[in-house]
Amino acid sequence: MGQRQTQILKHDLKAVAEDLKWASVDLVKIAERLRGTENEADAWAILRMVGVLINGEDRLNKYAGEVKSGRIVRTKG
Repeated sequence: MGQRQTQILKHDLKAVAEDLKWASVDLVKIAERLRGTENEADAWAILRMVGVLINGEDRLNKYAGEVKSGRIVRTKG
């Protein structure tokens, strides 16, 4: 049972990381449209948020790698 739960955990971590990646891509596009307008401050705020999302994506991918290597194991509980 533990192996299946661990596979689900790895899949979920990678899926959420991918969601963060695509949200970041979309937000960068929005920020690019705002740059050079009266909303320049909003563009920079969005880019700061993108940095947070990218850091979260990196952390989730590292956790998924630890799950794959067996350092993190999920058990039924």
